Amino acid sequence: MILLRTQKILADMESSNLLPYGVKSLKSKGRRFAEKLDDNRLCFQKDKERVIHCKAFRRLDKKTQVFTAFTGDHYRTRLTHTLEVAQISRDIARRLGLNEDLCEAIALAHDLGHPPFGHGGEEALNEVMKKYGMHFEHNEQSQLIVEKLEKSHPAFDGLNLTIEVLDGLIKHQTAFDRPERGFKFSPHLEAQVVNVSDEIAYINHDIDDGLRSGLITLKQLRKIKLWKRAEKKVLKKYGKRLLDGVNIARSISVIMSMMIMDFCEHTVSILKKLNIKSLKDVQRHHEILASFSPQMKSSIKELRMFLFDSFYMNKRVIKTVNRGKKMIKELFLYYINNPKTFPQNIKSRNKNDFVIAVKDYIAGMTDLFLIREYEKLMSKN
Repeated sequence: MILLRTQKILADMESSNLLPYGVKSLKSKGRRFAEKLDDNRLCFQKDKERVIHCKAFRRLDKKTQVFTAFTGDHYRTRLTHTLEVAQISRDIARRLGLNEDLCEAIALAHDLGHPPFGHGGEEALNEVMKKYGMHFEHNEQSQLIVEKLEKSHPAFDGLNLTIEVLDGLIKHQTAFDRPERGFKFSPHLEAQVVNVSDEIAYINHDIDDGLRSGLITLKQLRKIKLWKRAEKKVLKKYGKRLLDGVNIARSISVIMSMMIMDFCEHTVSILKKLNIKSLKDVQRHHEILASFSPQMKSSIKELRMFLFDSFYMNKRVIKTVNRGKKMIKELFLYYINNPKTFPQNIKSRNKNDFVIAVKDYIAGMTDLFLIREYEKLMSKN
């Protein structure tokens, strides 16, 4: 029988696939601004589609991950990183019986607030904002974008995402984010899954980009426990040494698989041990429930430290980052000192409001737009 899948049918299908501690769409806490249900999509499905179609999402394609977005065709950008996080999140959610659409929506929105030139750009904006008693942090900026800065609806600012997606963005944190925030719990397991998916994605694609750039080598990686385990599995599976490019691709795939499997198995063991049987149980528990095993954490720490020392802190990477930081700081101060050159109409005469507007404008720039805007304005002086 051919049957149109109505919202009720989709909700029933979702419910049958979710374990009791997964977030059900029909039990969502809703949105800040009430909306009339005018189609058959479930709420988290609608959220992820709103993110994909917003302008801030499209700009991620031209923003730095590690290398600037115009370095080469095969290096990750902030957009391809986001897509990898979304894919891993869905995979893990499916294995754990969690809401795939909710995980994907959080993953797709988690880096919307990243400025040009990656974490260096974030540091630069934070430094200049401190002079005005404020700060900049990309997770908070992501939340600001989806709650206020995007303008695509006549009834409200932002995307009016569900409370569950907003909660996931607020609680987002990886090793690169501010550790002093110290979140010890999340509103749902889906938020915790996205955090770990982000870590799995960036560690593995940074290995690939690092090798492609020549800033790290296979010889160096072969001293790392996790890489040695992965390469051994690849050799056993294929029975021979592969060409370096193929070997790298297969070894990275194995590392990702090992991380995902370890995370899922250890998380299930924690849930069983703590007798977590419902979403309320998750919300009442004030410790992380979804995590790697201690052994995997140790292996990941070794790999992450290697990437930090040999890749992220490489002179070539640092040089580009510092160039971006310099342009951001100087462009910020130029707008502050020459408000008539600021391209957006600011109705408020409050100085802090103008500072925030400049921050939001620069944070939304792509790498290349920042460079062009900087060169255009500075050439006049």
